[in-house]
Amino acid sequence: MYLDTAVKIPDVKGKITLQKKGKTTYVQYEYDRIYLPDKQYTTVSRASIGKLADADKMLMWPNENYVKYFPGAALPEVRDRTQRSCGLRIGTWIVIRKIVNEYNLPEILERYIPARDVGLFLDLAAYSIIEEDNRAQHYPSYAYSHPLFTEGMRIYSDSKISSFLQEMGEEAGADFLNDWNENRDHREKIYASYDSTSKKSSGDLRIVEMGHSKDDEETDIFNYSIAYDTKNREPLFYEVYPGSINDMSQLQCMVDKAKGYGYRQMGFILDRGYFSKDNISYLEDNGYSFVMMLKGKADLVREWVLENKGTFETNRANNIPEYRTYGKTIRKKIFATDKEKRYVHLYHSSVREANERGKIEDTINRHTDFLRKHINQFKDFGPKIESYFELTYEENARRKGEDNKEQVGRKFVFFEERAYAIETELNLCGYFVIITSDKMTAKEALELYKGRDSSEKLFLSDKTFLGNSSLRVGGDESAAAKIFVEFVALIIRNRMYNYLREELKAMPNKPDYMSVPAAIRELDKIEMARQLDGVYRLDHAVTAKQKTILKAFDLTEENVKYRAEEISKRLETGN
Repeated sequence: MYLDTAVKIPDVKGKITLQKKGKTTYVQYEYDRIYLPDKQYTTVSRASIGKLADADKMLMWPNENYVKYFPGAALPEVRDRTQRSCGLRIGTWIVIRKIVNEYNLPEILERYIPARDVGLFLDLAAYSIIEEDNRAQHYPSYAYSHPLFTEGMRIYSDSKISSFLQEMGEEAGADFLNDWNENRDHREKIYASYDSTSKKSSGDLRIVEMGHSKDDEETDIFNYSIAYDTKNREPLFYEVYPGSINDMSQLQCMVDKAKGYGYRQMGFILDRGYFSKDNISYLEDNGYSFVMMLKGKADLVREWVLENKGTFETNRANNIPEYRTYGKTIRKKIFATDKEKRYVHLYHSSVREANERGKIEDTINRHTDFLRKHINQFKDFGPKIESYFELTYEENARRKGEDNKEQVGRKFVFFEERAYAIETELNLCGYFVIITSDKMTAKEALELYKGRDSSEKLFLSDKTFLGNSSLRVGGDESAAAKIFVEFVALIIRNRMYNYLREELKAMPNKPDYMSVPAAIRELDKIEMARQLDGVYRLDHAVTAKQKTILKAFDLTEENVKYRAEEISKRLETGN
């Protein structure tokens, strides 16, 4: 994250170096130098403190590390605005304010960060929700046209935000999570959906390592996971861990954290990426139940499905109409060393079957066309194609190379489908399996697993609607603070989603403006305008569509008028 104030490159003799990458030149500061007598050389530690702002190499755009290593540097704290926008968009902010107070967030946050900074913290969370962005340099533009939680609705500069995140550090988020989870009813039986995602970062962070992102791209990432209470529909806690650690390995650490937060009556809803003998044993050894999806093409799944195929797919007693699915429960050992049989829930969906069959047929047709184009060519094919086709080659075939010299190799000459392999895969279309440690029906297991939809939507909102697909910070302290802000923003946005979803269920028609992004766009049209006397007043009445959205949050037009007057008074008095 770069500040929007250019500063002089620090005049520290022998400590500053310039490093050019592509079209950008970074300013590196040497902050430590250690001599290793056993190896007889000196190690040098450097950090990027900004990037060049001019061709004369006199000015640079600083980042958080500049604030860290040069804390005495003069940077503007309050944004230089002679006035605010003549129109303030207040609708979504009023909803966020209600939820903030509902969760008593100001009082909780004051325990871990200075009271003077709580308003800025909440403003950063509101900014990421409303603007779907997390870049500090764009925050002042948001603050220019929205009400704020800061004292006197003060608009802070991005340099103040940078120092704020730097000073908050890592402990505040950890303390908040302890507080947030301590207030739960730990005697209540809940199922927590646990899922993870990866985030990119350009900063020099301890947790950033080379790993595989969820798009299977190998790049510098860190991993971020969330445990979500599917019963009460709230995020519980988050984890941040290095990009090289995969999901399966991290699960046991998460179980230890859940125990540390005091959860005893808890089950975990997990996707297929967490399935392993060690993970299942660890969950049960610690007294936690589980609901887990299995990989559709696993040998166990094939065996169970083929054993029971034709016994439940059209039996009305096995129908689960809410999901247009049929289900059956059997008892099986998953691993040979299991002491007890598990509850294995088999499902078949005709809709899913049609979709999966279509994909397989499309794949076969695409591979067939590809193979035809390469007959009589010297080419080998990968295992995916070879799993569907028997390929014939002419060994020791001869051809002329580019240098006109004769070469010997394998020439592809013929192919035919592996009919049995294709038919077996087609026969498995539409089936999926969930295993549970607790006794329950196929319908109950499916309903619990479908509760994961909320946590998946939470990750979608984090990346898509909070602008958090990457973390734009340069230091570990700022990264920890920013992730903390993101989590609080997720708590607020998730509550907005739940309010809207409950209202939508009761509506005979399903209007398209009851999603969170659409509701934000509509509510942000509620504005206050500054008039000739300098006083902000509500610009126009609330529309019928806006009233419908506000009703989902138990708010009315009168609430909007009251908050508008309150905002106006705060701006007049500076309180």
